Amino acid sequence: MTAGAASSFVETLHDAAVRDLAWLLASPSLLAAAPGAPLAQPWSDAAERAAAQAWLVALDAAPEALHRALEGLRPVRLGRYAECLLEFFLTHGPALRLVAANLALRINGRTLGEVDFLVDTPGGRRLHWELAVKCYLCAPMCDGDAASLADFVGPNLVDRFDRKRARLIEHQLRLSGRDGFALLGYGAPSDAQVFIKGWLFYPHGAPLPRLDGEIAPDHPRGFWLTHAQWAAWAAAQPADAGWAVLPRLAWLAPRRIAAGAGAPEPLAPAHALPAGLSERQAPALIGVYGPAADGAWRETARGFVVPDDWPERARAFAAKAD
Repeated sequence: MTAGAASSFVETLHDAAVRDLAWLLASPSLLAAAPGAPLAQPWSDAAERAAAQAWLVALDAAPEALHRALEGLRPVRLGRYAECLLEFFLTHGPALRLVAANLALRINGRTLGEVDFLVDTPGGRRLHWELAVKCYLCAPMCDGDAASLADFVGPNLVDRFDRKRARLIEHQLRLSGRDGFALLGYGAPSDAQVFIKGWLFYPHGAPLPRLDGEIAPDHPRGFWLTHAQWAAWAAAQPADAGWAVLPRLAWLAPRRIAAGAGAPEPLAPAHALPAGLSERQAPALIGVYGPAADGAWRETARGFVVPDDWPERARAFAAKAD
C-alpha cells in the first residue's frame, strides 16, 4: 500500500491503538526489498488487504479486546508496543496465523537471540518475521551528497540505520536457519523476512538529499529543526496550527485528538521556543496539528526539535567508523 493510501485509511479510524495497528500494517517499509532481505507482507493480494481493512474497521468500532491485550502486556518500549499490536493481528486477524512469538534460541546454554514471529500463511507457507520500528534523523549533509544508511541516526545518537540493517540481515534473519532452531520443533520456515516500519526525519529548510537505494523511496517522513530555528519555523505555520510533544508510544500512526478531548498548544501568536522544549537536553518529537471539520485535531506533520549542538554531534556520529 502506498504512503498516501495508508494515511487515508488510517484517517478513517478513531481509536488510537487501532490506528497504530493499521499504520503498522499498511505503512510503507523503511527499507527496500533486497537479496537476502525480503520484506514481510501482512497481506498477499487485494482480497486479503480488503479483509484486513474490514477487520480493522470492525475492531475500531469495538476495540475493547485490543485494549485488554495491551493492558495485560503493559508495553513501555515502542518496539515492544509494536510487537504486541502485530501479535494481536496475527492471533485474531482474518488470514495469517501466529505460530509462535519471541522464540529464544539457545546453544550450549548461550542465548543467540530470539525469533520474533513464526507465521503461517493461508497458502501453507511458514514464515519467520523479524520486526523493527525505528525513527532516524538524517544528519546534516553537504549539498549534492547522497544520504547513505549511516547518515540516519537515532535521536539520542546511540543507534544508526546501517548498523540496524546489518544486525537484522546478518544475525536476526539467520536465527531460524541455525542448527539449534530445529530442536525447537517448529519445522524450517520457507523464508525469513524483515518487517521494518517507522519514520525518517530530514533537516528543516534543507533540500532533500538523494537516497541510498537500500531506503524505500515512499517511506514515512518528517522534519527536524534546532531550538534556534523554532521561532522562524513557528511563524511560518498556519495561524490555527497547534503542537504537542508525542510520548514514545505515540510515535507510530499520525495522531488524532477527538473533539472535546482537549486541544494542542497553539503556535501563534507567540513563537518563542516553549519552556517545555528549551529545558530538554534530548531531542523531542512533536506533532503539528490542524483543526478538522468534525471538531477533532489531526496531525498534519511531525518533527524532532533538537538542541543547537545536536547537528554537529549527529554529523560526527554518522561519520564514525564501526
